[in-house]
Amino acid sequence: MELAIAALSRPQARPDRGTTRISLCPVSRQYKTREKFRVFYLAMTLSRVVDSVSMSDPGQSSGTWTLLTGHGHVLVEIARNPEARIRDISPVVGLTERSVQAIVADLEAEGYLTRTRTGRRVVYTVNPDSLFRHHAQDGHRIGPFLDLLAGNRTEATPGPEDD
Repeated sequence: MELAIAALSRPQARPDRGTTRISLCPVSRQYKTREKFRVFYLAMTLSRVVDSVSMSDPGQSSGTWTLLTGHGHVLVEIARNPEARIRDISPVVGLTERSVQAIVADLEAEGYLTRTRTGRRVVYTVNPDSLFRHHAQDGHRIGPFLDLLAGNRTEATPGPEDD
């Protein structure tokens, strides 16, 4: 495969002169062909990696996935520490500051939390009455879940079906 890519990248010799001619059309074709080879190579290589690592391996202790999404991790951390800055939340949840900022904006837009400015700082307030978004958890509020994960020892309030 390396030979095919090297052969495609050679400029063409001009028969009438001793110089080489490089035209735009063959170059763009060469680029596209090179990219196709690269995509196939990466697909073959990465598919081997995916096949060799299985989440069901009993001896594998560390996985590549977590039970909560980034949004869940950020919401739990804000429930633990409402006065935390994005800079403080970022290393705890393992995301960049920019990602955490976008997640906080998403959570605020959906009504899961509100931001209140106190001087130069921002204090977050989690809305425990917000409902989970997935249909499998219809009717369940996030408050008791956050209390459990955030370590709050408050009394869990009943959901709409518990009344």
